[in-house]
Amino acid sequence: MMKMTRRMLMAAVATVPLMAGSAWAEGLITVIVNDPANPYWFTEGEVAKATAEELGYTANVAAHRGDTNTESTLIDTAITNKSVAIVLDPANADGSVGAVQKAVDAGIPVFLVNAEINQEGLAKAQLVSNNAQGAALGAQAWVEAMGEDGGTYVELFGAPSDNNAQTRSNGFETVLSQYPEFEKVGQEVANWDRTQGYQRMQSLLQANPDMNGVISGNDEMALGAIAALKEAGKLDGVVVGGFDGSPDAVDAVKAGEMAYTVLQPVAIFAEEAVRQADNFIKNGETGVDAEKQLFDCLLITADNVDSYSAPFVLDQ
Repeated sequence: MMKMTRRMLMAAVATVPLMAGSAWAEGLITVIVNDPANPYWFTEGEVAKATAEELGYTANVAAHRGDTNTESTLIDTAITNKSVAIVLDPANADGSVGAVQKAVDAGIPVFLVNAEINQEGLAKAQLVSNNAQGAALGAQAWVEAMGEDGGTYVELFGAPSDNNAQTRSNGFETVLSQYPEFEKVGQEVANWDRTQGYQRMQSLLQANPDMNGVISGNDEMALGAIAALKEAGKLDGVVVGGFDGSPDAVDAVKAGEMAYTVLQPVAIFAEEAVRQADNFIKNGETGVDAEKQLFDCLLITADNVDSYSAPFVLDQ
């Protein structure tokens, strides 16, 4: 398990100046994320790019926005541009296997971040949040916020093509199944998206007007749910929990609109992926024993929210 320190957290999000001259440049590292409109994926791309430039590479960031065809085209571009490594947040657990294989066949090492693919031995590393640990952490905080009286709740589920969605949902269920006083009365897929979270929450409210809890697979869906609850005049008395640790979610925690968010250490593993790529390029190995690497999540509540010092950074 990777250990997070304050030094690592702050270094991961620092803006790193380039050294003068081009003689030290080591080649191009291509970074491919999902959708930089989401602050989580934006941070992922920017941290990876800054780390690559610190290490002497040139770097660019592109986005597939969850589309495997776009992802495949971006991999083709990375191959054409003679990238020395690719850092990829895969679009689909199954559908991205071919894109990774294509890069590997071209002799380019691939380092996966945030999401896994359903095949081992292709990517040099798969660095992801410990989603099961984070989901259990969030679910326990949700139970405490709901209180002993119990109640009914709904769940907003992420993109089914992303293994993280099911892992988090399973983690919620593992904890919440121990509390029979809480009854899940609805679940909707909202694909990690705020607008869809808003729309699905509207439907869930129509079917369950007296529900008093929302547990969400990510912050964007949770923020959409909060908007729908506000519009319906029902936010007071409804406990909403999120997952990511995004700046907007942190603001919602500060405002008392969200009970908690589970911070994913994206700034840590985005940096670490590039450092492992650098090690592999120079030494033929990543420097770690395992392909799949889990990074523990952190809980953000009203009690520690003031320690959130930068996007996806919680001072310890």
